[in-house]
Amino acid sequence: MHFALSPEQEQICAAIGRVCAPFDADYWLRRDREGGFPEDFHRALADAGWLGIAMPEAYGGAGLGIGEAALMMHTIAATGAGLSGASAVHMNIFGLHPVVVFGTDAQKARWLPALIQGRDKACFGVTEPDTGLNTLKLKTRAVRQGDHYLVHGQKLWISTAQVANKILLLARTTPVEECSGTQGLSLFYTDMDRSTMEVREIEKLGRKCVDSNQVFIDGLRIPEQDLVGQEGQGFGYILHGLNPERILIASEAVGLGRAALARATGYASEREVFGRPIGQNQGIQHPLAQSWMELEAAHLMVHKAAWLYDQHQPCGAEANAAKYLAAEACYHACERAIFTHGGMGYAKEYHVERYLRESWIPRLAPVSPQLILCFIAEKVLGLPKSY
Repeated sequence: MHFALSPEQEQICAAIGRVCAPFDADYWLRRDREGGFPEDFHRALADAGWLGIAMPEAYGGAGLGIGEAALMMHTIAATGAGLSGASAVHMNIFGLHPVVVFGTDAQKARWLPALIQGRDKACFGVTEPDTGLNTLKLKTRAVRQGDHYLVHGQKLWISTAQVANKILLLARTTPVEECSGTQGLSLFYTDMDRSTMEVREIEKLGRKCVDSNQVFIDGLRIPEQDLVGQEGQGFGYILHGLNPERILIASEAVGLGRAALARATGYASEREVFGRPIGQNQGIQHPLAQSWMELEAAHLMVHKAAWLYDQHQPCGAEANAAKYLAAEACYHACERAIFTHGGMGYAKEYHVERYLRESWIPRLAPVSPQLILCFIAEKVLGLPKSY
């Protein structure tokens, strides 16, 4: 059993850190104030070859595992880029996993190189206004008409839809009343045709530079060549990407929490009141020490889940536990960072209030903490299903 990073993994972290170095805290403060997608940051990672870290080498990727991808996302967030920086490239890392696994060679050759090179940006179109996490009840319809599908419906909380030119879209190809089990949903990877898609940005608490949106689809025409896998099997394909998604967002949360902790400890060491640094007081020390332990424990669970996934072993419990533990540890670290700064923690120039706002993202998405607890209770502890 080994807990140390390999030399190659250490090199990945160092290389990502170098790419992120020019994008300092003040850069992300400006992005938080002004909005606007961080194109220069996205381009820097693309030019350095990192957007395809978990994509096959045959299409220009690095062919590495989710463990290495998790380290990359952790490093991005921990530099102070937080969830803004991580979300700018998150979709590139895990989003097209269903295409990698279930797409044809021709589809992968057509789609993956442009995404890896940063020429394409993709968004993930699953969630809908009236279904939430009840994905099997999605209402967006894709009706086959000859050699194409015609799509009508709505999607909600679609990140980067303002700037994306591609969408990984889950839509119903068979009416729900005619379906049994998980059948009836199909997965497409296709162009964002703005003439048939209206994208409305949602004003939100944090991460202003990475947009979230409601998308209205009215007559989107999708060529049959853009269907991923078999018609009606899309839900199963999406499930293959759920565990990597939870692992990656957990790793991002640990990184954000560590960025907040670093700010807090730095301030506590420098700030003097009554002739001594405030970090000499146990009332300051103990909460920060607690956050270090919580983040460290969450980090270990992240890497256990990633290792299991990369070894092709079941990891649902570990991936969900990692997401839960990391989100809670991150939130507490950001909250304690504000308390450590006192009144200055409320000021934007000290950055920690931005971290706290962003820390809500891994708590809420992509699955609620309550449903994770339900999953663990049922699947791990063997208790009766509660919903």
